[in-house]
Order: sequence, then C-alpha cells, then structure tokens
Amino acid sequence: MTSTVSPPDPATAAAAAERLAGLATPAGALGRLGVLGAWVAACQGCVPPEPLDDVRLVIFAGDHGVARHGVSAYPPAITPAMVRTFVAGRAGVNALAAAHDVHVRVLDIGVDDDLEGVPDEVRAHKVRRGSGAIHLEDALTADELERSLAAGRAVALEEIAAGAQLLLSGDMGIGNTTPAAAMVAAALGLPAAEVTGRGTGVDDAALEHKVAVVQAALDRAGSRLDDPLQTLRAVGSADLAATVGYLVQAAESRVPVLLDGLMSVACALTAERLAPGVSAWCAAGHRSTEPAQSLALEKLGLEPVLDLGLRLGEGSGAVAAVPVLRSAVALLRDVALLADLM
Repeated sequence: MTSTVSPPDPATAAAAAERLAGLATPAGALGRLGVLGAWVAACQGCVPPEPLDDVRLVIFAGDHGVARHGVSAYPPAITPAMVRTFVAGRAGVNALAAAHDVHVRVLDIGVDDDLEGVPDEVRAHKVRRGSGAIHLEDALTADELERSLAAGRAVALEEIAAGAQLLLSGDMGIGNTTPAAAMVAAALGLPAAEVTGRGTGVDDAALEHKVAVVQAALDRAGSRLDDPLQTLRAVGSADLAATVGYLVQAAESRVPVLLDGLMSVACALTAERLAPGVSAWCAAGHRSTEPAQSLALEKLGLEPVLDLGLRLGEGSGAVAAVPVLRSAVALLRDVALLADLM
C-alpha cells in the first residue's frame, strides 16, 4: 500500500482545458467552476464530463480514548447516539444529502458500543470498541491497523461497484479532532500548538489541555511518526485508518473524492504519504474552522470549494459542495462552443 497512484488522464485534462477555453463565455469568466469541471472530466477520462448522478458518502464512525481525557466538549456517549441518528436519517448531513441527492452510508469501525438494534451492515466492518488514548498508548495494534485499512478499501470498492461516480468521506466520533491534529502534525513536522483547534468548541482552558495531550502523543510516538503506517497506529484511530484505506482505494480505482473537514483532509494527507498521487484525485469540499485542516490543504495544494465556517463534520461540508461540482460539470457539458456560433 505504498505504490504511486497514476494521475487523472493528462490527455483528457488537456482536452477539457481546450473545451473550457472554447466555450461561449468570456475568457476566465467561469472562474473555479471551469477548473472543477475540467478536473471532473479528467478524472472520468471523457470530455465533456458525464453528469454526477451517483454521488456516495461513507461516514466512518469510531470512538477515541482521548475523549475521556478532557479534549472534547461532549461525552463519548454521543458517538453511538449519532450513529443511530444517521441510520434514522435525521442528522444534519442526512438533511443535506436528501436535498442534494447524495447516498449516505454509515459504518461502525470503532464505536465503543455494541449498537444493538442497528442494522448488521453498519457493524459489518467493526475493528474494535474505541481506539487507544494516544497520549498514553498506541491507538491500534498492528493487526487492527491492517484490518482498518482493509475495511476502508473494501467499502470503497463496494460503493464503486454500486455505481459511485464521486465518493465523499465523512466522520463521526467524539474526540476525533485530537488524533486528526496529531496526524497532520506528524505529516508536516509541526508542534501541537500549531495544529490543535477547538473541535466541538472547547473553552480556552480545555484548548490548552488539548494542545498538551496532542503534544504528549507526538512525543510518545517519536521517530515512528516518520512512517505513515506507524503514524496511524500510534496516534490515529480505527475509523481514521479506514478512511485512509478508502481514499487510497478510490484513487487507485480512478474515482474522484470530495473531501470534508479536518478528519477527511488529515486522512487524505496521510493517504498521500502512503501512496503519492492520491491527492490528484481529491477536491476539497470546504474549509473548516480547524487550523490543522487549512495547513493540510495547503500542503496538498487543494483550495476549498466552500468557506462557510462549518465544523459539523459528518461529511456535511462535502455534501454542501456537491451542487457546485454538478454546476461545474453542467457548464462544461452544456454551454455552446464559440466556434459553433461563428
């Protein structure tokens, strides 16, 4: 899982750029919509691009041992409650997905609950109940890391086989901004103070404590952070490792991905470390309020489609950006060519 990923087809990218330049619009008038439309075309390997009729979001759910150590404004019990809410179709992302025709799937990868009564398919890829408290112990064993990565890969293949033209990654897990910040710090060689944000909205005292927890996790892992797999095992989590597997498999399968907030982007940065070239298959749905996300996006060379101050997670920012990508595709498909009007 460390090979280089081939980019979207260069010849198609050039043809898409040529079509964009030939549209019956002033040069550059479509701005980033034109760029996004050309990116979708290159990923699909055809010009003009096909409409994005089948868009699929997978929410990877898991608990984190650090959530019991004062890094979140909410208790860990919220995680299983929200999984049930996703299944019932009543969460924030469900409302957005219904409005924008996006299929939603939630998976329990590491929730610290048996989730009795939840459909079996939600629990089919469960690796463990909660990941280790990363400032005190590794998040995962070697076997759990392998199983988490494999679960993400398998789910990506399932969604692609079901017809996905665009994949989205979402997250649910109280405390998850702590390992995600640690993953970004590891990739960029930064101290905790530069990557740690307020997550669910902790106050100043809790933020200071959270910074100390992230730094303790980084210090504990030490030189292991030079290796992306060891980074996931030491300071990641089961759900985040599954997301990494999902992103790598999507890129290897030549299916584009629309990223969400900090967790999604931290996983994309780690996926890029594992399999250089993954980021060429990714677009950034939105800019979250977490500092680590902006730092990771800059490293990946991705500019967010939306900047709405969102910090909900769940894949909500990515889903909210789907209509923008569909608009970009429509413009590249349906606007007349200037040469045809002359």
